[in-house]
Formats: sequence, C-alpha cells, structure tokens
Amino acid sequence: MIALPGLNLSAQPSEPLNVPSSSATRTQELSANTEYRFEVAFARALTIKLLTGTAEYFGTELAPSSTYTFSGTKGAVFTWHGCKLEVGGEAESEYVAEETQMVGTVNAHFALESLRERAVQTRDAGPRVLVVGPENAGKTSLVKSLTAYAVKSGRQPMVVNLDPRQGMLSVPGSLTAAAFSSIIDIEEGWGSSPISGPSPTPVKMPLVYHYGLRDAEEGKVFRPLVTRMALAVTSRLEEDPASKQAGFIIDTPGGIGQGKAGQYENIEHIISEFSVNVLFVLGSERLYSDLSRKYSTQGLTDPVHVVRLDKSGGCVDRTEEYMKALRHAQIRAYFFGTGETGLAPHSQSAGFDELNIFRIVEGTGINFNDGGDAYGGTNGESIYERLAPSGDIVNKLLAITTAGATDGHGAIRDASVRGYMYVAEVDEAKKKVKLLSPQPGQVPQTAVVLGRWPEDVPSLVG
Repeated sequence: MIALPGLNLSAQPSEPLNVPSSSATRTQELSANTEYRFEVAFARALTIKLLTGTAEYFGTELAPSSTYTFSGTKGAVFTWHGCKLEVGGEAESEYVAEETQMVGTVNAHFALESLRERAVQTRDAGPRVLVVGPENAGKTSLVKSLTAYAVKSGRQPMVVNLDPRQGMLSVPGSLTAAAFSSIIDIEEGWGSSPISGPSPTPVKMPLVYHYGLRDAEEGKVFRPLVTRMALAVTSRLEEDPASKQAGFIIDTPGGIGQGKAGQYENIEHIISEFSVNVLFVLGSERLYSDLSRKYSTQGLTDPVHVVRLDKSGGCVDRTEEYMKALRHAQIRAYFFGTGETGLAPHSQSAGFDELNIFRIVEGTGINFNDGGDAYGGTNGESIYERLAPSGDIVNKLLAITTAGATDGHGAIRDASVRGYMYVAEVDEAKKKVKLLSPQPGQVPQTAVVLGRWPEDVPSLVG
C-alpha cells in the first residue's frame, strides 16, 4: 500500500481581507505554509508580483519580479518559506488561509515519485493515476499541482482530461491527452497548443477526441471514447520511455462519482481500460468508502491503491453563470489567443455541398460498442444523423475529424480531431456557410461533427 502521511488536514480560511475599491497596488505578506486565495471576475484583472521569498501557483513557481495577470479565475498562491507579494487590481474575494492541503499534495507527489523511481529501475510503467470526486472538489487543481511537481522533478507525465465541461489544450466538449515536459503556464493554465495555431511559447501536441455532450451519463459515447483514448495513450507511452516511466494522471468529471446504489460503472470502466493503479478520491467519504471496499477485496496482481485526499478549503461552488463564462473564454482563446499570444483566425466560405456535417442522435439509449454494425450501434441504430447546413448551426462549433465522410459511425466517433471551426453565418439563399478557422486552409472534406455541447457562443465574432 502507498503510505501518505499528513493527508487529513482541514482548511478553514481566516477572515476575508478588505478589498480596496481602487486599482492601486498593495503589499501582501505571507508567512510560511500559508496561501493567498483570490477570486477575480472576467471583467476585471488582478496582478500579482513576487517581491521577496518563494511562492508557487498550483505547483508552478512564480518568477521573481514578474507580473502575472489573472482574469475570470479562482486561484491560490502558496509559499513554503514565506514571501512578500505586490497585488494590484480588484478581486471579488481574497483572503489568506493559514491551513492548506499542500502538505497532502506534496506527500502524494513523493509517493508517485517512489513509484516512478521503481519504474526506472525495473524499466516498467510508472504510476497510472485517476483523480475522482464530486463537482468543485479541486480535482483539476490537484492534477495541475501533481503535473507541475512531476515536471520540476524532471519527469514527462501524460495528462488525460476526461471532463467535457472543461477544456485542456482544446475547447470544452472534447476529451484530450498530452505529454508535459515543460512547466505549466501560470496565467494560461495548461498552455497553448498547435491545434489552435502557431504560438511563440512552448506548446503541447494533444490528442483530441470530440465528445460533444455535457455529461458522461448522456448517450453511450463516453465509454467507447475512454477505450479509444486508453489505447492511444498506452501506445504513446510504449514509444516514449520517459513518459512511460513518468506515468499518467487522469482528470474526470464530477458526475461520474454520483453513482446510484453504489454503482460507479464509468469509474470502473476508466480503471479497467487504463489499468489504473493509484486512485485519489477528493471530497467524498462515501465515494472513498465504496471504491476502497470494491478494490480492497479483489486479489489483483496489480492492485488499485485507493487514497483519500481532503477537499481544499479554497474550493467553492462555481455557478453555472461562471462556468458558462469560463467556457466562452476558453473558446475565444482557442481562436483568438490570450494576452501577448494573440492569434489571427482565418475566415472562409464553404458551399453547402462541401460540408459533411454529422450530429449525435439526441436521446438515444443504445449501447455503442466496437461490436456493433457499420454504423457503430446495435440493431441498425445510428450514432449520428446527417445534417444539412441551416440557420440552426450558427454560433456553434464543428469538430474536424480524421474520418472520411463515408466511414461508418463508429469510425467517426473514434476518430481523433484535427481542430474546430466556428459557424459565423449561414446564407440559405446562396447556400453558403461562413466559417472561422484557427488556421487557413481548404474546407475539410472529412466528416465534421456538430456536438450538443457546449452551448452557442453568439459573441465570438462581431
């Protein structure tokens, strides 16, 4: 079993600070083992500069005297030895927490490092980590911190995002995986990707699959894509010894932990397909108890170590309004970039007959598996329906797949994504569609998929 001491810390914040109404800078001193937590709206900007000492943002160290700008986010700057920050702008909320979960996070990292050292010696695979928990439990923050610590230790871990509500190196509605060998960007999070155009900063080449639904429970596409992703990630690791020994970390949606009558089929499917051997459970004693009971009674040659981590006191419930604004910001950044890394998307027109649009059949309850017919389903039922361009697709995203327009539905579902286009306008009289693409090029002749998630983004152009 993995021994992780010090994982039962509570995190009760101190009294909130008085947020100034002006944008003048002020000094914030932090003592050792405390963190400055903040929430800033999308319409505002908060700047943070490290003046003295050392500090980190979800595992990534702040560079001295560098100014970082945050907007539309909830974050925390932690210090191990104490530091002094210069803070500018306005925050919706800010306070200093004297008790944090960082000791537990670091203990988890060191436990994973011991498994990686063993993998180096035996030339075997490193830790295969799955993070589960309810919504707003801090799963993504933990994944970022563990990834940042692994990179600082000279590792190249794979990160797998199975949460369609949040994009990682792609837009929301997609499932992605990428190897990380460079530090995580403090302002941009996971960083930039060539899937949305050239960038002057180091990029990660992600593997992207289009899901196009809000939750893992909707439809029956999630599990087949998990299987496809697991196969692709495993193959990638076999070709890269450094990433194989570093292992991978999987982020998941909160909904899969809300099993009925103790049934967690999606979690069990992920564990099985990825051969997970380390399972971190955040923020739910019931989920931890159920999974511990299930995997402690199985005589597996490669057991699953179930470890409970406390939810950070900095985690707050994010409203649907905030999450919608976050999704729109991620989509805008995909096409236009952020800050100094601005992108220039390409506008182009396509005839109705040039686009091969497929949309997931709504409300279908069939089990789409690899044993189905040419359409990918069973009993002749289809995964997709062909869709003629109309005004209904305006302000929506189209996923450009690598599958041919005449391929079976299962092949379209399992195909990776080259990128996304935005439908800016549809002229039904002229039978023309105006598209926004991250990069110039011809209109793809492959199958393009219209998802039912995320929602329309009417303010992207104009």
